[in-house]
Amino acid sequence: MLHTSSFLYQLHCRFGSLTLPPHSSCMSYNTTAGSWSCKQLQSRLGSLRSCRSEFRVMCRQVLDSIKTCHVQEVDKNGDSGESNLFLHVQTLRNFPIEKIYGEVVIVRFDSTLVLEALDSNNFSLDKSLFTIKYLFNAGAKVLLVSNWGRPHDPMLLSVESLADRLSSLLQVKVVPANDGSGLMQSKMNKWENVDILLLDNLTMFREEVANCSKFSEKLSSGATIFVNDAFSLSHKILASTVGVTRFCHASVAGFNFEEELLQLKNISKTTRQPYVAIIGGSNFLEKANALHLLASKCDGLYFFGKLAFQVMNALGLSVPGCFVEQDAVGEALKLIQHAHCRKIPIYFPNDFWCINNSKQDPLEIFPSGSILTGWTPIDLGPVSLKELSSLLSICKKILLIGSIKFDSVKDTVGASKLALMLQGISMTGCDVTVVGNAACKAVAGTSCSVSQYKMFNNASVVWEFLKGRILPGVAALDRAYPHDLDWNIAFTDPSQPLIIDIGSGNGLFLLKMARRCQNYNFLGLEINKKIFYINKCNFYISPYSFKLSWRSGTCYSTGLLTVRH
Repeated sequence: MLHTSSFLYQLHCRFGSLTLPPHSSCMSYNTTAGSWSCKQLQSRLGSLRSCRSEFRVMCRQVLDSIKTCHVQEVDKNGDSGESNLFLHVQTLRNFPIEKIYGEVVIVRFDSTLVLEALDSNNFSLDKSLFTIKYLFNAGAKVLLVSNWGRPHDPMLLSVESLADRLSSLLQVKVVPANDGSGLMQSKMNKWENVDILLLDNLTMFREEVANCSKFSEKLSSGATIFVNDAFSLSHKILASTVGVTRFCHASVAGFNFEEELLQLKNISKTTRQPYVAIIGGSNFLEKANALHLLASKCDGLYFFGKLAFQVMNALGLSVPGCFVEQDAVGEALKLIQHAHCRKIPIYFPNDFWCINNSKQDPLEIFPSGSILTGWTPIDLGPVSLKELSSLLSICKKILLIGSIKFDSVKDTVGASKLALMLQGISMTGCDVTVVGNAACKAVAGTSCSVSQYKMFNNASVVWEFLKGRILPGVAALDRAYPHDLDWNIAFTDPSQPLIIDIGSGNGLFLLKMARRCQNYNFLGLEINKKIFYINKCNFYISPYSFKLSWRSGTCYSTGLLTVRH
């Protein structure tokens, strides 16, 4: 691993006092210790920020000379890639409450929060229940939809049982609709006497996974507002999370969805340093893009599990062949080079507890680069745990993502001790995010309270986000553009008539019009990024710069012309 004490000394130089002495020089690699180190941590490269920065163009007046054009940087943390633009969505919190009364609102909720009732889910469960209560108290007819269990499981929970469970939690009667053959008829027959209706298990319908348009229309029939509160399914394209948005006048995020989306955005922010990611699990090749993003954001990466052996193999250490993805060796080397260019350390365990594959011998400790043939690592060794504790103790932000256990064992001492480390560190104000069901359970099992953590039980959503992919469940919701337009800044005289070009393309046509008609203000809206260059000045015309929502009935007035939509 990268030498921990050396890294701590470097952090001392940059972030505060430490009592550890300096160690080896820049980029020295010690085979016996399994370590290489960087001399100094630096802030992330300016080029990485600039290539991800989103720009907003504000023109006080469009003239033949473009000298009055001002470009303002919107995102200084590099958090404005194409996928991140889809993370700004309309929320139930900001939706006009008077528009909810008397409406049929379809709510897609996460049944696992209700059924598992784990301590780690209490906060999310409270938020999810609050979404339903909020709509009920606002006078809406609430239609609940979700999926649970497997189709042919004889122990599959009935819709009546789940309705009873929800009724108990909400302290409001939830009526089940259990005729799976006719969703629309079921709803029409039930609405007269109830305010909250639970539809049958969506697991029973193949159309749900296929995102069938007809099924989506039937599912949302009669509903005018869609509320998605199942953030854990955001990486999937389902009829109940994506398809129904085509048939509802408004599609917004529930309170739990909103909270988890904010936590997801926080992962890529680097406002608190040192920021270290602890990464477990396997499938290095599949996660390569995500690992590169973490390497560009974090001040250090700590690998364990099969991912650690992939890094060790790339560095030339002897590791068990069964733990190495041969087709991912090149990607591992690229990641190491990426970290080297940013001068950030990469860590892996220094030692392991190992078990003999053929004998019932007691466990033995092996250095990470000297594991004998026939022995399999099953847990972190004492030296690794000590160094990991020293590393985490000075961090201000930590991301734990992936399984913290080895595949061959159910429970490990290392997993428990890591969970205890995180508990102690979080009490000092460190920002700790835990991702993955196994990691969340391990942390919850050793903590009396998990409210100090940010937790994602479904790691797939976070991995997809880190890979730079658009989350379908998020993209399907109505947009809430992240920036309000101040007309007094955008135009010299906001009282002049406003002409809006919807689908303005590269803006050249709009510029020609502005040159001819200088007594008008012009606004270009374009959903695709298209940049043109005039007089060495970049113009970026995009709806992301303006807070416009076609479905929410927003109106803007610029004096003589009022724009309504």
